[in-house]
Amino acid sequence: MFGQLSHTRVLRHAGLFTWALVALPLVYSHFYPALEDLSGQGIQLLGAYVGFGAGYWWLTRGLETGGHSSWYDRLLLVALTCFALMVSYASWSGLGSILMMVAAGVIPWLLPARAGVVWLLVSQLAVLPVYWLNLHMSLFEALMQTLLYAGFSMFVFVTSLVARQQAHARELQRRLNAELRATRVLLAESARVNERTRISRELHDLLGHHLTALSLNLEVAGHITQGQAREHVRQAHVLAKLLLTDVREAVSTMRQTGAIDLAATLRPLADGVPSLAVELDIPQLLEIDDPERAHVLLRCAQEIITNTARHARGARHLSLRVARREGLLTLTSRDDGAGADPAALAPGNGLRGMRERLAQLGGSVEIQTSPGKGFAITVMLPETPPGITLMATVEESVDDSRLPG
Repeated sequence: MFGQLSHTRVLRHAGLFTWALVALPLVYSHFYPALEDLSGQGIQLLGAYVGFGAGYWWLTRGLETGGHSSWYDRLLLVALTCFALMVSYASWSGLGSILMMVAAGVIPWLLPARAGVVWLLVSQLAVLPVYWLNLHMSLFEALMQTLLYAGFSMFVFVTSLVARQQAHARELQRRLNAELRATRVLLAESARVNERTRISRELHDLLGHHLTALSLNLEVAGHITQGQAREHVRQAHVLAKLLLTDVREAVSTMRQTGAIDLAATLRPLADGVPSLAVELDIPQLLEIDDPERAHVLLRCAQEIITNTARHARGARHLSLRVARREGLLTLTSRDDGAGADPAALAPGNGLRGMRERLAQLGGSVEIQTSPGKGFAITVMLPETPPGITLMATVEESVDDSRLPG
């Protein structure tokens, strides 16, 4: 059963199980004798115990995706520690120290390592008066008891810290694997396009040239021959012209079908993103002739997915749509997160890199966001660089001039 759970889920369930076991001595020592007359300190003790469990359940809800480190989660950690202290002082026992051992498993996900260690030690030392004053231990014994629980808490803290590092490593590995698979598809598509382009050029330059020369020589031979031989030369001339036309059609077909399938390239990036459903909307026939443009769109889509998973608060769904319109390739994304104030939005390295890539190819990026409406990003990239259409027209004119009349 545990083999099917991740390390973070095992830690969470272990903490909840320990919290549930703390209820046994509480019920036996404080609630059961006065079950019919539960009031005052007993209600305070029950509220602190239930509040701790609810807070721990809430804080550990997203450990598999890197946890939560917003200000209200840190505030809830303060409340969690206060609840544990209330349990100790309301029951005059060391049960709060056990609860703080449970809370130690959450600290690495909310605070830096050094701050987490200080928080852990200070919270455990806060229970020292319970051992010294109520349990009538000497100061040295109370200190030793407190440090013993602090040692146990440190073990839980380090275990959770290792689990957090492993979770980050798995997420990094997933992103690198998705990038590798997408890049591999792009390279395969680029190699296929380059090979078809090479073959089409060889057919155009070699066969086209020789067939044109053959057609011209057969035309000359048709003018200087007579009788039955002239008829055979004429038929050979017609066949040469047909063969030259077939070669040109084959070259044109290879150039038209030698394009990169953008959907196959982007699909690996959208698979298996934790806590984020990525929806791809790409026409089946959308292909790109230029591998460099396909690579730029691939990097833009990757950056959008990564930023949404990391920084978009509350985002659970991301839609990516690629379209071709009026000579432009557009990549549009929208998430359902909390959004942000545009005036306070500071572009990071990823967004700056995206803009630099697009600017090199004449493209641009637009960002629309507002509080409560998520992020919408539109990437616009010219389908072909300037001059390509003119060059293609000149090549077609040259090919037409080679055909004998």
